[in-house]
Amino acid sequence: MWTFLLILDLIALLCACFYLFSMKARRRPQGGFYSKYALHYAHRGVHAIHAGIPENSIRAFRLAANNGYGAELDVRMSRDGNLVVMHDESLKRTTGANANVSAVTAQVLSQLTLEGTREKVPFLEDVLPLFNGKTPLLIELKPENGNHDLLTKKVTDLLNTYPDLNFMIESFDPRVLRWLRKHRPDVIRGQLSENFFRDEDCSLNWFLRFLMTNLMCNFLTKPDFIAYKYEDRDGLGPALCRKIWGPQFFWWVVRSQEDANPLIREKDIIIFEGFAAK
Repeated sequence: MWTFLLILDLIALLCACFYLFSMKARRRPQGGFYSKYALHYAHRGVHAIHAGIPENSIRAFRLAANNGYGAELDVRMSRDGNLVVMHDESLKRTTGANANVSAVTAQVLSQLTLEGTREKVPFLEDVLPLFNGKTPLLIELKPENGNHDLLTKKVTDLLNTYPDLNFMIESFDPRVLRWLRKHRPDVIRGQLSENFFRDEDCSLNWFLRFLMTNLMCNFLTKPDFIAYKYEDRDGLGPALCRKIWGPQFFWWVVRSQEDANPLIREKDIIIFEGFAAK
């Protein structure tokens, strides 16, 4: 009986050790990271559709850069391999077109406008000059249909042509970070996550939800920072990762200065929308 209980205790200890080790990330640096990247990041640019400024639009990004903010944006790949700045895979919500980004060409996309305005769907090469030599970009990669390696390579190849651009790359997909770790270790990379058990639209199975919610792919990808959903900040996974490994934390999406203030005091970085962050 005692032998059986001892074996159970050892198994539990090993599981706990693996759990804690699996969420290992790079410790927050004390120097250079802040000088370049410790700004507030406007979520999909400084957008306000009531003022005719749609999300992920050139106008929204220009406002972010001109007001001293970094900007967060989303990148997908079109059918013909162009890098499209668009959050949703479906074009329906933002353009009214009944198609997916990955199913149409750049020519089709260039004819669409955003949310009833005159703003066009931008491509990544349209956005980068706005930030070159100015505030940094937080670029989220959204792979589709197994194109994670190709998407990541195409984005980093384009970024190479802007030597004065400060940027970071983040993704929910650990395979993006794995590619960066292997091929572009110089690029600051971040793991996006949330409590996937609370996400009604999540298509992951239970096991993958558990792994991703608890940041258990970190030991493979070694992220430089964690970008976690603000509403899920009370989760065990991010709390333990922060306490034990000490990486830089970003929180998305923060929607008031009142919510932002305690995060800023902890030297966390906020991805905000709906107010002028200070």
